[in-house]
Amino acid sequence: LGQNVNSYGKDHKQADFADLLRMVDEVEGIRRVRFMTSHPKDISDKLIDTIKNGEHICEHIHLPVQYGSNRILKAMNRVYTVEKYRERAQRVREALPNASLTTDLIVGFPGETDEDFEATMDVVREARFSAAYTFQYSKRPGTPAAEMKNQVAHETVRERYERLVELVGRIAWEENRRFEGQEVEVMFALGEGRKDSATNRMSGRARDNRLVHVAVGEEPSDRPRPGDIAYATITHAAPHHLNSDAPLRGLRRTRGGDAWEAANTEVPETTGVSLGMPGLRRP
Repeated sequence: LGQNVNSYGKDHKQADFADLLRMVDEVEGIRRVRFMTSHPKDISDKLIDTIKNGEHICEHIHLPVQYGSNRILKAMNRVYTVEKYRERAQRVREALPNASLTTDLIVGFPGETDEDFEATMDVVREARFSAAYTFQYSKRPGTPAAEMKNQVAHETVRERYERLVELVGRIAWEENRRFEGQEVEVMFALGEGRKDSATNRMSGRARDNRLVHVAVGEEPSDRPRPGDIAYATITHAAPHHLNSDAPLRGLRRTRGGDAWEAANTEVPETTGVSLGMPGLRRP
């Protein structure tokens, strides 16, 4: 996790990011490898092929486009073009047809015209992102953009932002509906589902990073622990998550689940003469 991780290795030349990813993938016991963020200028064919051929590397690429206008990208000091981005995104789609592609988008950078904004909307329609982090531009003291002329009116920024969010959500929902009736591998985790306790669900992430809420049974043997992995059949899709109300299949207990259970299991106090020592829990 970091800024432009796929630029790794340019300073020492010993290994590039694709090499590093391959070495991590080969570490015994690792179930999943996921990374972000990819910079459009450094997502090479070698990196894409490494993801394609990896055993544990997840089929999810976060590739920020920011804008669909070359004029605005240049003003933001981005060192790639919309055409370059489209070419790289298409290469990902061809090599990894089941991968999810997510992005970052900003609205309201100084000088943004209706044409610039519509160009961004066109990229969203074409790329069909499964999710996007969307931002409204705001002035930050000390940045060159804060001193630029042609600052966009707040009402205009808000109206464009709402249109962008609506489009991203609609496309994400269309893409998620393709998973209804399909089985996905879910790695469960704490904190993914805010309503899990109220709905008797457990939540986690599919290999492509989609959020999945899964109905679970009451028996401890039927309930996955955070870190465990199982297959869930998708019964309902929403814009930002998938639901499964079908029985889980192939529940695998993992070392991550073992660690969670050990940390959350009380160690019974011993009987005998007390020496005034406090009771202990497993670390």
